[in-house]
Formats: sequence, C-alpha cells, structure tokens
Amino acid sequence: MTASGALTVQNVWMEYPGQMVLERINLSLEPGAFCALVGASGCGKTTFLRMLLSIERPTKGSILLDGKPLPAEPHADRGVVFQRYAVFPHLRVLENVALGLHFAASPLTARLFGARRRAAAEQAEAMLESVGLLAARDKYPAQLSGGMQQRLALAQALILKPRLLLLDEPFGALDPGTKSSMHALLKDLWRERGMTVVMVTHDLSEAFSLATRVVAFDRVRLDPQAPTAYGATISFDIKVHRPQKSS
Repeated sequence: MTASGALTVQNVWMEYPGQMVLERINLSLEPGAFCALVGASGCGKTTFLRMLLSIERPTKGSILLDGKPLPAEPHADRGVVFQRYAVFPHLRVLENVALGLHFAASPLTARLFGARRRAAAEQAEAMLESVGLLAARDKYPAQLSGGMQQRLALAQALILKPRLLLLDEPFGALDPGTKSSMHALLKDLWRERGMTVVMVTHDLSEAFSLATRVVAFDRVRLDPQAPTAYGATISFDIKVHRPQKSS
C-alpha cells in the first residue's frame, strides 16, 4: 500500500483583524507520524488544527497533504475528534458511526438502502468492535459514559479511513483511569492504521507518552506596547523514539 498522510506546512501565518495569531509556522510530518502540539492557552494551537481541517484558511503560506494543497473545505481524508463529543444524540451508537458512510455514498440524502445499507452497517460494526463498543451498538449516546462517548467519537472519525487524524484535547475531560485506557486504544489504532495524527494537548506527560514528535507553540516576540502585534511560532520540535509493535 502506498504511504500517505505526509503533512507539509510552509511559512504559514494567521492574522485576524487587529491580532496576529500565528507566524512563520514550518512543519514537516512523514506518513504515520504522531505529532503532539503543546503550548500556553491562546497561542494558536486550535487555530492551527482548524486550518488543517480547512475550517480556516491561512493568511499566508501553504499546507500540503501528500504534496497537494488541502481542499478548501473539510473532507473525509481528515478525521477530527474534539473534547466535546460531536455525536448525534437522537441516533443509536451504530447509526452514529454508519452515518459517515451514508453521507460519503449519498451526500444529498445521507441514506443507503438494501445491500449498500447492510454493507455500511457491517463496516460500522467492525469499527465499533475495534474501539470496544460493539456491545453498546443499540444504545443512545446519553446512555454512555464519558470514555465510551469518546470511543464513539473516535469510531466516527475513523470510519472513512482518514489519512490525517486531528485531535483537539480529546481526553481532557476524562478521569485518570479512563484517560489511560483511551491512550492505549489510540496507540493501538494509530499503529494498526498507519495514519498521521496531530493532537493538541495541555498535558506534557500525555504528549511525550503518545507522540513521535512534540511541537511547542509560543510567542517568542513580544511588544508590551502592542501585545497582539506578533503571533506564536514553533519554539521547539522534539522527536520522540516510539518503537512500533513487532508483527
């Protein structure tokens, strides 16, 4: 299988009216890398993630995925998981996961029928099994614990086999025991699927325990007379040795 998921960020700047958020961002991730973004609150980490998702566009510079500019809108080649669970409360667990397949195959109606519907359900069941949720397939999201809801969000993000998985503080609201089990699950899914991961976190121990690269955003240029004149940039980029499991 051809490797995919290479991310190249070239001299990216992001400016809002009266405020520079990011400047001179250069980053290159090989396919299958796991990059953790750390830094103080308000330094542009989530803004950067939103640019990778194509929710926002850089003021200057370019972002390439496998050598091609990102599409102008969010696309199935990039999955995303937020801290707040973006699930559909009126749909059961299996329906939540299968919905992505329905949208991909039938964007206007988001509905499949007959053999195609059964095939989508089978794929969704396989995904639920991989995240440990198959037994909860007929429950509604409100009936799930926080950890189970985050497993559901991961299943939703992965069902379309994205090349790039984006995570925005995905485990920040979980208790330590649940967070540990989610870390183990994420590592297994990352290794099995070979996807590139970019995760925003405030937890340095989480960053160094999961990632192959830890990248910090910081405002290295400051002007007390004009606090919004300069944006954050990459202040350090550390490679972490993360051996893959032997097959």
